Amino acid sequence: MLIIETRSLAKVYGSNGNAVHALRGIDLDVERGEFVALIGPSGSGKSTLMAILGCLDVPTGGTYALEGRQVENLSGADLAAIRNEKVGFVFQQYNLLPKATILRNVELPMLYAGVPRRERKQRALELLERVGIPDKANTLPGALSGGQRQRVAIARALANRPALLLADEPTGALDSKTGQEVLALFRELHAQGNTVLLVTHDPSIAAMAGRRVELRDGLIHDERQEQAA
Repeated sequence: MLIIETRSLAKVYGSNGNAVHALRGIDLDVERGEFVALIGPSGSGKSTLMAILGCLDVPTGGTYALEGRQVENLSGADLAAIRNEKVGFVFQQYNLLPKATILRNVELPMLYAGVPRRERKQRALELLERVGIPDKANTLPGALSGGQRQRVAIARALANRPALLLADEPTGALDSKTGQEVLALFRELHAQGNTVLLVTHDPSIAAMAGRRVELRDGLIHDERQEQAA
């Protein structure tokens, strides 16, 4: 089953003489259970594409279906619901609430989704176990290392059992060793059946995915299966 299906996807910022064509017609299919790396230099359009795929932004042309549902013309409220129910986000800077415990941070998406309190807590504890930091539930983010905070962010992204896990430069703020540990966790999650789309500028990171899609100047420049799949 296709999780992502885009056709002639375009995004233009500004108008007339000030128009910037961030995406110029993207055709991209991602099957359930794939691990895809989206790679390209700064300004290639990869972050814009990720924002649209995650329903954080809308295209100015073309179509986008997420799990078979066309989303390019949905309202802001409908897009917010899809983001909460269907997409898990992992960002470079973690985006954790600094005054909330790790457990509370992981519970938050479930709170918005209306999951009962007892189930929220149980699921959050299971996720912290899954990402290897079960002993940090009552800790505040500021007391954790960068790698541990990224693990919390991954647990939070998985909270509502999303169809799609999006990671934007998830190792960008980490040292090399810790970054490799986080990437190993993504590979483990993929092996467990999660669909992962990872945005990176680093070819060595992209090579860890099953498929690499390279963007340049708002277009897919190259696409290949990786030997590490």
